[in-house]
Amino acid sequence: MLEPRPTGELSQTLAQRLTRIYGDQASLPKLLNVIEARAKQYKGLDASSWDQSDIILITYGNSLVSEPKPPLQVLSQFLNKRLSETFSAVHILPFFPYSSDDGFSVIDYRAVNYKLGDWKDVGDIAGNFDLMADLVCNHTSRQSLWFIDFINGEGEGKDFFVESDPAADYSAVVRPRTSPLIVDVYTREGVKHVWATFSDDQIDLNFANPDVLIEMIDILLEYIVRGARYIRLDAVAFLWKELGTNCIHLGETHEVVKMMRDIFTWLDPGLVLITETNVPHEENISYFGLGDEAQMVYNFALPPLILHGLNRGNASYLTRWARSLPPFPKGCTFLNFTASHDGIGVRAVEGIIPKHEINDLIESVHQFGGFVSMKANGDGTKSPYELNISLFEALQGTRNGPDTFQIPRFLCSQTIMLSLQGIPATYIHTLTATPNDLEQVELTGRTRSINRHTWQYEELESLLDDPATNQNRVFELLTKVIQKRRKQPAFHPEAPQQVLALSDTLFAIVRGDEETGMILCLHNLTAYPHEVHTIEKVPEYFTGGPCLDLLSEQEISLDTFELTPYQCAWIIAK
Repeated sequence: MLEPRPTGELSQTLAQRLTRIYGDQASLPKLLNVIEARAKQYKGLDASSWDQSDIILITYGNSLVSEPKPPLQVLSQFLNKRLSETFSAVHILPFFPYSSDDGFSVIDYRAVNYKLGDWKDVGDIAGNFDLMADLVCNHTSRQSLWFIDFINGEGEGKDFFVESDPAADYSAVVRPRTSPLIVDVYTREGVKHVWATFSDDQIDLNFANPDVLIEMIDILLEYIVRGARYIRLDAVAFLWKELGTNCIHLGETHEVVKMMRDIFTWLDPGLVLITETNVPHEENISYFGLGDEAQMVYNFALPPLILHGLNRGNASYLTRWARSLPPFPKGCTFLNFTASHDGIGVRAVEGIIPKHEINDLIESVHQFGGFVSMKANGDGTKSPYELNISLFEALQGTRNGPDTFQIPRFLCSQTIMLSLQGIPATYIHTLTATPNDLEQVELTGRTRSINRHTWQYEELESLLDDPATNQNRVFELLTKVIQKRRKQPAFHPEAPQQVLALSDTLFAIVRGDEETGMILCLHNLTAYPHEVHTIEKVPEYFTGGPCLDLLSEQEISLDTFELTPYQCAWIIAK
């Protein structure tokens, strides 16, 4: 148990935050009481900072099932058996009781969904891996007790939701969905109209009421007390509503995130706050603040850039974007990923990839069995929001159609992600080369279900043990790459990164420095061999003698080295 810490300096900081949000600090005593009570329960972390060994697995609590064992116990068994040397952390997507959206319409924030297991099962996983948990802070389920309070007009939640006039002008509001923003609710006091950014089952919380903020801080700290190191703030960009604005990234929202960071820094510097904001890139990285906001932001531009590059055999957009990235604020980094439980968002590459090339990519996704989800614009039009497809299926070919390079192309996508500055996160269905689940799409009526397959544990184990399957080949090759990465200090999240503009078909970066050692990371994005000796501008550090490719474990000379189709190399000087 950590020694109690004085709250004097924290109190001053929180008072300033509350004044910026609400115009006064009247709720400070109540907020401090919540923080102090949770701090007394907190035992502390083993780790105080991140390094190159930090790799996150993303999974649902029931991505693996084997009745009658609770799914969280099945997941724990799989992690301990196959992934203890590969991942340092596990992001269990919302494991709470819910009513829709596969967990993101939370009924009870403080309970574990009994269909998955219980808090002990969560704790068992947190005992072997760093735990990442979701704080679904923008909205809650219609079936939550808070919303029942709202309907009855009494109880804790009666003022927890955003009421609004359906006749008001909402044309400026930015939304990721096409469903109605304002929905009708029948209450004891008659029909009321509430804000629902994502669906009519996900009712937005009213953070203009400080009691909502304090309740969310308490829930956040309960997750930390129960073993979470990383907290993902789901859909946080939409937190604050103010009619007449776009209701996204408002100043009050940023102040709330900064307040959470203040509390983390005070409680334990090893805790990590992550914002999930699927928006254009410049808006996304605004959540770093000046190094005083989220320590990590999801790198939403990366998945579509990698998919686009491999679809066209062209690394130029990926290279240009990577070269343009400003240095991270101190203590901040990206959460890099290529796929997740959601689709591959395309908003993050607005202004980076031309619209006609995005349309070409959408055509390929349709050809490979996927879908595209749309968002509503303020002028009544719709535009692409995300691509819904299994990443393994999305890389079965290029814009020219399917071919025989699916596995090397897929592994290239993962190696690019693992090479870049940041902390990598791998979705379980990427690791297991899961195909499109069209049956689940038909069953749920939701296109996102295409990439949310539930594996029967015994079936997956059989596939992973069979060298003839895609699951075995991808799993074995990818876990080996990850394990090699975890041993290289040059891949520390804060190690330098230099992006080289060498070729339109090659993505090349140098990681590290003379202190950590330097690694030249080469990635061939085409189905054609690439002679490395024709490339200029390779740093002299790698050209003075023999080198070693860490991935193939072969000694090479850059004068004669040739990358095969979709081959990647991590090259060190010998």
